[in-house]
Amino acid sequence: MAASRYRYVVGDLQGCLDPLLRLLDEVAFDADAGDRLWVVGDLINRGPQSVDTLRFVRGLDDAASVVLGNHDLATLAAVAGVGGKIGKVPAAQELMAAPDAAELVDWLRERPLLHVDGAYVMVHAGLLPAWSVAQAQGLAREVERALRSPDWREFMAQMFGNEPDRWDDTLQGWERLRVVVNAMTRMRFVSEDGSLQMKAKGSPEQAPEGLLPWYAVRDAAWRTHTVLCGHWSALGLRDMGRVVALDSGCVWGGCLSALRLEDRRVFQVQCPEYAEIGCD
Repeated sequence: MAASRYRYVVGDLQGCLDPLLRLLDEVAFDADAGDRLWVVGDLINRGPQSVDTLRFVRGLDDAASVVLGNHDLATLAAVAGVGGKIGKVPAAQELMAAPDAAELVDWLRERPLLHVDGAYVMVHAGLLPAWSVAQAQGLAREVERALRSPDWREFMAQMFGNEPDRWDDTLQGWERLRVVVNAMTRMRFVSEDGSLQMKAKGSPEQAPEGLLPWYAVRDAAWRTHTVLCGHWSALGLRDMGRVVALDSGCVWGGCLSALRLEDRRVFQVQCPEYAEIGCD
């Protein structure tokens, strides 16, 4: 495969394949020429094309780098028979009806939680302020080993919950993995002492008293790199220097956004098939 030409980081797809194809067409994406697609997680679930989205991204092979989001994990949990009924997770219903379900499930659970390339780190939700990038890489690998193991269903059964609500290097077992999953795939706000606050949503400007966005903690250890993330549609598309948020709400009728890393240029397509909201 050709050496990398352009790297396009795209926000949450949520099973919205048609807007992705329009966006790739707009930027003249060419994997054979060395273009690479990075996906910030939540490939699937709420949108109508979850299986086709998985097939397309999987078909890009080494030209695609993907990290898992909370909706991807919820789908895997539903397929595994834990974390709620399959009927409550749209992508799980669609996936289980697919003739290639087993192959797609295996491919999805083999995706990482974290992708590091030079000065960039891609993660679905965010990183705790205490974590350096090197530590976060090691913690992500711990979760990935559990998800890829023959006993992965046991991991899924233990994944859900909001406790512990803070990181401690001495954490072990399922509690340790649960904090990592919550931070990297679900987090929005933290308290001033860095503990996770999983119930708060809304925009950063609407932060409850005593809470702040995870990326606003000063002197966070991960600030040696630039973090690329999604997950937070109320945050929207924001380039904040050391953090670029890319979930611009395609599945809600907003836009699908991509950042070209080589010049930090943003590309967008509207998603009118889901609602009439627009890009502004």
